[in-house]
Formats: sequence, structure tokens, C-alpha cells
Amino acid sequence: MQSEPETVCNVAISFDRCKITSVTCSCGNKDIFYCAHVVALSLYRIRKPDQVKLHLPISETLFQMNRDQLQKFVQYLITVHHTEVLPTAQKLADEILSQNSEINQVHGAPDPTAGASIDDENCWHLDEEQVQEQVKLFLSQGGYHGSGKQLNLLFAKVREMLKMRDSNGARMLTLITEQFMADPRLSLWRQQGTTMTDKYRQLWDELGALWMCIVLNPHCKLEQKASWLKQLKKWNSVDVCPWEDGNHGNELPNLTNALPQGANANQEHMGQCKSLEYQHLPAHKFLEEGESYLMLAVEVALIGLGQQRIMPDGLYAQEKVCRNEEQLISKLQEIELDDTLVKIFRKQAVFLLEAGPYSGLGEVIHRESVPMHTFAKYLFTSLLPHDAELAYKTALRAMRLLVLESTAPSGDVSRPHHIASVVPNRYPRWFTLSHIESQQCELASTMLTAAKGDVRRLETVLESIQKNIHSSSHIFKLAQDAFKIATLMDSLPDITLLKVSLELGLQ
Repeated sequence: MQSEPETVCNVAISFDRCKITSVTCSCGNKDIFYCAHVVALSLYRIRKPDQVKLHLPISETLFQMNRDQLQKFVQYLITVHHTEVLPTAQKLADEILSQNSEINQVHGAPDPTAGASIDDENCWHLDEEQVQEQVKLFLSQGGYHGSGKQLNLLFAKVREMLKMRDSNGARMLTLITEQFMADPRLSLWRQQGTTMTDKYRQLWDELGALWMCIVLNPHCKLEQKASWLKQLKKWNSVDVCPWEDGNHGNELPNLTNALPQGANANQEHMGQCKSLEYQHLPAHKFLEEGESYLMLAVEVALIGLGQQRIMPDGLYAQEKVCRNEEQLISKLQEIELDDTLVKIFRKQAVFLLEAGPYSGLGEVIHRESVPMHTFAKYLFTSLLPHDAELAYKTALRAMRLLVLESTAPSGDVSRPHHIASVVPNRYPRWFTLSHIESQQCELASTMLTAAKGDVRRLETVLESIQKNIHSSSHIFKLAQDAFKIATLMDSLPDITLLKVSLELGLQ
């Protein structure tokens, strides 16, 4: 700054395999990031490498000296810095001259200028103390003064480190998590039986998401994973550690308009969207012939969306299930499906329909399994132009909502040990049930629209609606939808759809 007097700073930077491994600066500025002087010296070193004299490691230089030169070197060094190094020099001299000293048990001597061994871990310099101090400060501000934004910037830094395969990512996240765990408000909320604010819980969600990225990293060693697992278990066992559900059974929330309706409710409008261009980048090193990262990404997304998972207990976690699913689907909707991606959609749809209990579209699912209506609607619209039979099969399978069924499939009652299994007619704490039922209704409406003019398919969809939809208001909405679709201005009324509308209206 022009107003500030010019100061000269002494800066030292250590490098190891193209990484800055330690820094010191006499300016005394404390921050997570490097001070301006360290950055300036780094840029100078990058831009003018010839101006910075490169020396061999000091051990090599000393090796080339004879006894007289070595004595002269040591004595001059002590003379120049005698007040700082004389006590250390005398102590080392005594130890070297003593036969039994520890220093004489070790072969050779350390050389700070030689760099680390090729097998040693090398990572960018990180001021751990400052990370802890800053996180503590932001948390103490309780979401005011933009502290939430600052914490998100720290999370973004961790993501950047993970992207660069910098091992500091895990170190930094460990430090952040430790400060989160030490937040005094956690024990206060636990004692009072109150829930944390949504803003604060979102920060915890981000912590969890980043830890997931770290433990799933294919490049890290098994011993690293084992140490992280141990650390995560340790945190999890702490009494004040928040539950993922965010519920301790004390609160019954107000659920009016808890969630946006429809999978695209959070996007811009059974035209203004940002259009990103996704391309197939070949990855010969890791993948089979003809595969690309985009293909893998789409396949992994479809596998994840189709997994059978039990609905969690708390309101926040239930909303998160819907929110995460809709975010992932909105990402997928940005991708233009070409022939190779359609093949993946077909393969995954068939796989999910035929798979065992891990699949949410399998033949048998748990009564409290998270419904697949939103995902199936996306699969249906994506597959319909390419494989209508598979599209309908997938969507019809997903129409079920077992949590509202009063009985489970019966066992074989002809043998005494096969007693019919009856599930009690109870509603679990599904706070998002109204949202789920509206998604089920959207899936049915989408199928009715697509089946116009096809008698067989319309009858099948009608049967599915009558069997699976339990809400009278949604059945009435579908009767109205069927009537609108059947009597569009540009064509003759569809008699079958009118019958469907009448049937549903009567029901």
C-alpha cells in the first residue's frame, strides 16, 4: 500500500518435489494462506530461476572439503552467528567427542538442504494452528458477519486440494472437523433438546460430503483409510456429535410446503436453463476400449439413484434424500443423450429391474424403502423415444408405495412354520410423505400423457394407479389430467383416455 512504509522481510522457503513444504517470514502475519512476501518470493523463483543460485546439498559441499577447510568453515560459521549458535556448537562438539553419546550411534548426519527420501510423504506447507484458529473464530460468530461464507471458502479449499491430490486436503478437513466437534453450542443444544439451525446443519452436511470424497479416494493407501476410519469412529462416539438425521425425537416440525414440488422445482424455467456442454473424453489409462469419463459418470449416477435405501428417521435427513436425488437428476438432465449413453440407460434399467435386494427397482423391496418415483420419471422420459417397452416396465415397477400398504405379501400357509406375515397398519414418521405422493402422481400423469392412443398401455397404467395411489386428491388430479390429455384441441378425443378419466373420477 502506498500509505504504508516499505519494509524488508526475510523469507525462507523449502521445496520438495515441486511443492513448498515449509515457509518462514519475518513479517509475522498469521493466516491459513501464505503471506504476500512468501508469494512474492515464490513468483520471483518461478519467473527468474536463473537469478536464484542453485547449490548442491550442503553435505555434498562438505564432502569435497579437506580437514583444514572443514575447520575453517565451522569456525567462520560460529564467528558470524556466535551469539545464536555457540551453545549448540559446543553441545554438539561434546556429544561427538563422547564415544557413548546418542549422536555417535547414528550413521551419517542430517542435511536439511538435501530434500526428503523418494518414499517419504511430501505435502504442501499448511499452518495447522491458523486453520484451527480461523475455524474456531468463524464458529464463534454463529453465522453472523459472513462466517458461514468463510467456512464454505475453507471447504472449497479442501475440495481444491483433493482435486490436486494434495494430502493436505485430509489434514485440513481433520482440523476443521475437530473444531466443529469442539463447538460449545453442540452440548448446549443437546442439553436443551433443541435442533441446530438449517444453515449450521448444511455446514455439517458439507463436512460429511468431503469426508466421503476422502475415504473413497482410490489413490490413497490402505493404512491411511484405516487411520481415517479410526478417527471417524472416535468422533462418532462423542456424545455431542450430531446425528445425520438431525432428530433427537424431541421436535415435530411444521411440514407445510416443506419441499418444492417436482424434480425441477429448484431449477430455472406419472428454456432459461444453463446449457453446459458435456463431451466424451477418452481415458485410455483406466478404462476399457471405447469408454469415456462421461459414460462412467452417467453410469455411476444411475447406479446411485437406483440403490435401495431405507428412509431415514428425521425430517432434515428425509428432505435431504429428496433434495440430493433431485440435484443429481437435474445434473443428468443437462447432458444430451447420444447412442452410447442410451445404451448405458438401457443396461442400467434392465439391471435394476432384475437385480436383487440392493436395487430400489427390484421385484421385492423393504416396506420403508425410499420410493423411486422421481428417478423412474426421469428414466421413463429418457428411455421412451428409444425403448418404450423398457420405459413403461421401469415406470410401472416404480409406482408402488409400500409404506401405505396394510399387509405384506403372505407366506405359504399350507405349512405350519410358514405363517402369513402381516405388517401392522402404521405410518412411520415419513415427514415428506405428501411430497412423495405428489411425485408418484407426477409419474402416473407422465405415463398417461405418453400412452395416449395406446389402449393396452392406458389400461395397464390405469390398473397401476388404482392399485398404488391411495390419495383421493391425487386420483382426482389424474382424472382431470386424463380428461385434458384426451380432449386436446388439435385432435379427436381419445375414447380410452376418457374412459380412464371416468374410472378415476368415480374412484
